[in-house]
Amino acid sequence: MQHNPGFLQLVQQARRRIKECSVSDVQARLARGESFHFIDVREDHEFWIDHAAGALHLGKGIIERDIETAIPDKQAPIVLYCGGGFRSVLAADALLQMGYTNVMSMDGGIRAWREAGGALEKDKSI
Repeated sequence: MQHNPGFLQLVQQARRRIKECSVSDVQARLARGESFHFIDVREDHEFWIDHAAGALHLGKGIIERDIETAIPDKQAPIVLYCGGGFRSVLAADALLQMGYTNVMSMDGGIRAWREAGGALEKDKSI
């Protein structure tokens, strides 16, 4: 997908403020049985097609509204992902502004997850 320059600039600015992790980092955490919230921030229709196994859904359009109900502990570890790693950067930045201290964006999003052979599932939401 070709992104517009203003969007890319916004993502680059947010990327300076947030932490990112790789798909292999997330897969290693899952393999070790680490406890963290794995959140898909894509649109509903994208999530319904498929998503990373174990991921919960809080779309980018509603995450700021619903995050405090879904995850009231602002120190809880959270990993966000989207389609390619752009929207999750913006969502992570918003959560940091809301006081969440342990939030990361998974670089490459679901595309990188699929390429790495990550497990997929369908129709699971919070």
